[in-house]
Amino acid sequence: LMVWLRRTTHYLFIVVVAVNSTLLTINAGDYIFYTDWAWTSFVVFSVSQSTMLVVGAIYYMLFTGVPGTATYYATIMTIYTWVAKGAWFALGYPYDFIVTPVWIPSAMLLDLTYWATRRNKHAAIIIGGTLVGLSLPIFNMINLLLVKDPLEMAFKYPRPTLPPYMTPIEPQVGKFYNSPVALGSGAGAVLSVPIAALGAKLNTWTYRWMAA
Repeated sequence: LMVWLRRTTHYLFIVVVAVNSTLLTINAGDYIFYTDWAWTSFVVFSVSQSTMLVVGAIYYMLFTGVPGTATYYATIMTIYTWVAKGAWFALGYPYDFIVTPVWIPSAMLLDLTYWATRRNKHAAIIIGGTLVGLSLPIFNMINLLLVKDPLEMAFKYPRPTLPPYMTPIEPQVGKFYNSPVALGSGAGAVLSVPIAALGAKLNTWTYRWMAA
């Protein structure tokens, strides 16, 4: 039994991270957090999504050793989130109440880096992690701009568990900084590299535990 459990540790970790990605998106991706709090929350959203993507994607990719696996992982996350949106729809919310992040193009860049550097793990961590952090806010801003009347939707469908101090407010665009995409990309690029290294290290630790 222990041998079986050790050999399936990789797959269990992949499922846990993928499910957590869906939960994080539901919490950080609805209109209240993602749009009402405008660009401050967009930066938080960008960093959380890029780091979460890179830790699971690089773990899964190094586990298989096959370029393309990170994209497959991002596809799983995307499908999970779209399915989870159905629960909100059943509660009476519009189906686009949860903004599904665009993970797949950033994961493709990670795969491309791994492939172009001939499966170099360190290049995947440094270059791939940077590319994920840089690109994800750009893709998600395009995604957000395509949503119809997000602020109006936020007032119409307030989150029932929202505390009073987070009552929807009109966004103050440019009050603190003028480019949420640039700030999100910069912070994401810096933070995604150590998180990618953590994903790679988790892979090593798991192998050692399996061999114990």
